[in-house]
Amino acid sequence: MAETLKLTAGLDRRGRYEELLPQLQAVIAAEDDLIANMANMAAMLKTAFDFHWVGFYRAQGQLLILGPFQGPLACTRIDFGRGVCGTAAAQRQSIIVPDVEQFPGHIACSSLSRSEIVVPLVVDGHTRLVLDVDSDQPDDFSELDAHFLAEMVQLLARHF
Repeated sequence: MAETLKLTAGLDRRGRYEELLPQLQAVIAAEDDLIANMANMAAMLKTAFDFHWVGFYRAQGQLLILGPFQGPLACTRIDFGRGVCGTAAAQRQSIIVPDVEQFPGHIACSSLSRSEIVVPLVVDGHTRLVLDVDSDQPDDFSELDAHFLAEMVQLLARHF
């Protein structure tokens, strides 16, 4: 297992994801526990990109319950269909929000969050968890992030 994250200085975002992905794959392949893998994924993403908040919500019925995360305190329970996380969970698709103030029903767990991306893990037609990433910068996420984060989240599918 990797004990330190190796990141090359000066890479663009794509390069950073491409460098991070195989390291994340190695860490996840070496561990069978879902919580441990979510915790390491959140830590690696936070370290690699210095996002404001990176974490997971686990689906239990029609409720999302806070899982491992990196960043300030977070909301602990979110109903499916509520806020960005609950909407992504209910729709079973990623959502990119360039300005959280413009998202109807946005749940403001931190007033410092300006933009957000939520990527659900859908297995057998059911949302099992969502990866939530918040930035303190407006319009900080794109389809590039959605692509790589979905690939990373998919690594957790073997736990379901």
